Amino acid sequence: MNLRELVSALNDFASPSLAESWDNVGLLVEPSPPHTVNTLFLTNDLTEEVMEEAVQKKVDLVLSYHPPIFTPLKRVTWKTWKERLVVRALENRIGIYSPHTAYDAIPHGVNNWLTKGLGACTSVPLHPSTAASSPAGGTHRVEFCADAEHLGAVLSKIKDIPEISCLTTLPARVEGEEQTRVSLSCSQKALLEVVALLSQNSLLYHKTEILLLQKPLLPRTGMGRLCTLSEPVSLSDVVERIKGHLQLPHVRVAVGAGRTLESPVKKAALCAGSGSSVLKGTEADLYLTGEMSHHDVLDAVANGISVILCEHSNTERGFLSELRDALAIHLQNKINIIVAEKDRDPLQVA
Repeated sequence: MNLRELVSALNDFASPSLAESWDNVGLLVEPSPPHTVNTLFLTNDLTEEVMEEAVQKKVDLVLSYHPPIFTPLKRVTWKTWKERLVVRALENRIGIYSPHTAYDAIPHGVNNWLTKGLGACTSVPLHPSTAASSPAGGTHRVEFCADAEHLGAVLSKIKDIPEISCLTTLPARVEGEEQTRVSLSCSQKALLEVVALLSQNSLLYHKTEILLLQKPLLPRTGMGRLCTLSEPVSLSDVVERIKGHLQLPHVRVAVGAGRTLESPVKKAALCAGSGSSVLKGTEADLYLTGEMSHHDVLDAVANGISVILCEHSNTERGFLSELRDALAIHLQNKINIIVAEKDRDPLQVA
């Protein structure tokens, strides 16, 4: 596939608009066009060891869950390891694409995969995502009533204002008089012009209503998950389930105040990676994430919430195998998709 065609397909799989505002997602490194992608290489972290594997396997595009370029680069030299990644990628005509928190949000993404470690359960996003825009378009709806004397002139001027949509008129009876109710959707910029126009006529202005259009929530999409287990399970059993799902010999556990390892877990809040900000304040029996600050763990424990920490990327990396299969279907098996063998969490128990 052509690189730009593939990037478009990857954006359809998980829209970059779902990523957090602070994130850096999408195509980060692009070889000079045209660039054909025969092999897509999946990794959780793009380290120099993983890049060497990509070069040896002659891949054409690396999909790195974590963006290797996050803070701006002021130069591209051989001095730092992240700069060297860019140099090696361009020298070997390898593109780099990162989805990061867009994959956290989607219903078929990282957090959904992590819920499977709990066993049978239902889940909802902790922080639901909103659509990119309201169904009507624009940010505001303006409604006002006008009599026949003023209607034509006002509508003529309104139609000359850019960024106005969904302009409708309906008969209305106001204080016993036959009038026309006008409704329109507009952008923030257009709203200023509409208000300025209507304010020239006090009768129109005092009959004007301005509504802020809320973007609708997207079903099953958003950051984190609140999971309700089909049957309560002891904390010790949940620990074993998580270790099995993530294929880890050890995890770190903090038992909530007043709880024990045999206490039942019915509700679990989870967030892949670093979950403190997403999980904080959620009522649950258990928090499951990769890492949390010491003080956030203390807060959870004091509130009777147990915590399981698995190290940051251990809560994400296992998703890559599921992602490979999902992308193969989404891309209609047009390219070869492989998972990095050298990608691993930098921390280990010694």
